[in-house]
Amino acid sequence: MTVPTTTTGRLVEVDHPLVRHKLTLLRKVETDTAQFRSLVEELANLITYEATKDLETEPIEIQTPVETTMGQAVSGKKVAVVPILRAGLGMVDGVLRMVPVAKIGHIGLYRDEETLEPVTYYEKFPDDMAHRDVLLLDPMLATGGSVTVAVDAVKRAGATSIRLLAILAAPEGIARLHADHPDVDIYVAGIDEKLNEKGYIVPGLGDAGDRLFGTQ
Repeated sequence: MTVPTTTTGRLVEVDHPLVRHKLTLLRKVETDTAQFRSLVEELANLITYEATKDLETEPIEIQTPVETTMGQAVSGKKVAVVPILRAGLGMVDGVLRMVPVAKIGHIGLYRDEETLEPVTYYEKFPDDMAHRDVLLLDPMLATGGSVTVAVDAVKRAGATSIRLLAILAAPEGIARLHADHPDVDIYVAGIDEKLNEKGYIVPGLGDAGDRLFGTQ
């Protein structure tokens, strides 16, 4: 469903039985690394379906084995997929199943132990970001700090159309991102209750990066 906000950016919680089912499996503590990776990939695929439903199309004439007919092809801006390292990597293959011709950028962030603020250690984007719809990937929108920095970076690279695809979001992260970047649309599989004192989403699913890469 689309949740109204006081900003221009949309907040869309993808409400589908398969999304709810897979998200439930993803949360379970006994879900192992291989299963977790597969579920993240599948959820990313389903979220991408929703996030790209308004891409512009144009009529195109094609030849089927039977006759000539008119079809529809995506037109206008192309897509750039930008995972936030490292957890965002787990969503890439699921997104590319829907948009296999997308170009891929990367942004690496870590949290400074003293300031607790995100620090960028790597950026690499396609050189035509201004002409692409950007799908920014991060499984968890928690405090919103890292995603805000990532949006800053892709905007500096020229992007003007940006959508965040996440598995889970906390209200605090949604509020932060829409305060800092009101033009960014947010697509999530689930919106949880809150953040705990350590900044983890509650009830959440733990550390997505650790569970994706087996580094718990």
